[in-house]
Amino acid sequence: MTRTARAFWLGSPGVGEIRDLVLPAPAEGEVLVRSLFSGVSRGTETLVFRGGVPESQHAVMRAPFQEGDFPAPVKYGYLNVGLVEEGPAELLGRTVFSLFPHQTRYVVPASAVTPVPDSVPAERAVLAGTVETAVNALWDAKPLVGDRIAVVGGGMVGCSVAALLARFPGVRVQLVDADPARAKTAEALGVGFALPRDALGGCDLVVHASATEQGLTRSLELLAAEGTVLELSWYGDRKVSLPLGEDFHSRRLVIRSSQVGTVSPARPGRTYADRLALALDLLADPALDALVTGESAFEELPEVMPRLASGELPALCHRVRYPSGS
Repeated sequence: MTRTARAFWLGSPGVGEIRDLVLPAPAEGEVLVRSLFSGVSRGTETLVFRGGVPESQHAVMRAPFQEGDFPAPVKYGYLNVGLVEEGPAELLGRTVFSLFPHQTRYVVPASAVTPVPDSVPAERAVLAGTVETAVNALWDAKPLVGDRIAVVGGGMVGCSVAALLARFPGVRVQLVDADPARAKTAEALGVGFALPRDALGGCDLVVHASATEQGLTRSLELLAAEGTVLELSWYGDRKVSLPLGEDFHSRRLVIRSSQVGTVSPARPGRTYADRLALALDLLADPALDALVTGESAFEELPEVMPRLASGELPALCHRVRYPSGS
């Protein structure tokens, strides 16, 4: 029996399209998955949509099941939740998460899917990839009991980090963003909120995720002496200027990068699978529903992606819904 599917492609920078394709039959050790939901991570995916991936980062930025090459045409994405229709008995009928792009059905190795715990709704499980990024960031950051922490940038990654930090005992956590509307998100996540000018200083740790020069500068200003900025933003092809004169050296400040492509060296015994499984377990918390701020049908993606990229459609994680039996 011939199996067909539909996939969302970036045909050229700023122009998306849906393409038909024929799926191979799953071989031994593979699964056929029918997509239930996928997620658009607004920061990275809209940068890809605009064609903003620097040539030097084309290899680094490849998604696990990407087809095509940057800038376009390319099939890109990495937040997919689906139902296993064919495959090993232990996975058959299970809801699973995978790092697959926006596509109605797909065939991948069974090792490439992770079962979603029964305590996590499929609708929320699309956040797994971003919560995994937050887990890795906190492994890198090593926050301590009683720390004073700011998360600058209330996007999908920043809010995920803030949500996990809210569980740490004795910490003061403040989400800092230029958009006053993020105050409601912070409240839902159980953390404080401030506009950049009003943020509390004296921080032991600042996690920066705004992807702006102004946000990184403000992050440095919020640090106490010997404090650390953990940089999660990815700037694509943009250059950033920083005030590394004045008291940067006398206060012995630190700027450290973190990137989910490598498991944090602070956890050498953990694997990618361990990290993703932990992220899915953490998604049992319904407070994380606050990170899903919009939803549309798969067929609407060619019209929705330009609106997400331009900011006309504000979003943290935008969820894509697939038709049943597609």
